[in-house]
Amino acid sequence: MHLKNHFSISILLAISLTILFYSTLTTALDEPEYGYNEESADGPKHWGDLKREWAACKGDMQSPIDLSNERVTLIPNLGRLTSYYKPQYATVSNRGHDVAITWKGDAGSININGNEYFLQQSHWHWPSEHTINGRRYDLELHMVHVSPQQDGTNKTAVVGILYKFGLPDPFLSELVKYIVEVPDEDEETNIGVIDPSNIFKDSNMYYRYMGSLTAPPCTEGIIWTINTKIRTVSRGQVKLLKNSVLKYYANKNARPVQILNQREIGVYDSIMADNIPHY
Repeated sequence: MHLKNHFSISILLAISLTILFYSTLTTALDEPEYGYNEESADGPKHWGDLKREWAACKGDMQSPIDLSNERVTLIPNLGRLTSYYKPQYATVSNRGHDVAITWKGDAGSININGNEYFLQQSHWHWPSEHTINGRRYDLELHMVHVSPQQDGTNKTAVVGILYKFGLPDPFLSELVKYIVEVPDEDEETNIGVIDPSNIFKDSNMYYRYMGSLTAPPCTEGIIWTINTKIRTVSRGQVKLLKNSVLKYYANKNARPVQILNQREIGVYDSIMADNIPHY
């Protein structure tokens, strides 16, 4: 009887330890490294203190910002922003805080100041991170581009597209069946060939400024281009994105606007630029 009781106790202890392990693991996975609740200890105001590698989050060139008409400067020589995208195989992934589309080969590029920036991935924020004259929109898409440098580093340029509620967005409509079955966090699903030009082709009017990544590590030196054309997205499409990520981020995954400091916000308007006399 003594051995039997000892064996039973050992089995119960092993089961308890197993349950505790998986419970702890699940809790750890559900607790993100940073959050968007401005009142919480891991909120945007504290990102720069959470990790040494995130110190840039306390920098002077942070994103997003408010694109105020009072602060912008017309810069005709910025030129039209034209993309040179091409269809390429892509994957969809749930990164916990957002849903991302990643192209696995050469999906084309944009040209900024004579440098080519190659498209890497796109992801969404709700509500929008950038505001225009104080107005925050319902969704923002970021198209992340990278330009390899000779010293082995990369320069990053992000194109931002703002959306308000209205008719469904055609690109999201194309992805619905994949987002519904988006994999668990940090896993990817192949979604076949995706043409980035279905998202963005070119822009005759946009804002341009120097900023940062809008999430840790908040790396600065990012070239931001925000298209002034506001697109539409359905409430159902935004809800679909929200339901695909960790519950911690379902309500909001947008960083508050940051202080502009002494930065210049350039704006390009093709109509005004074409009407400026050249001597």
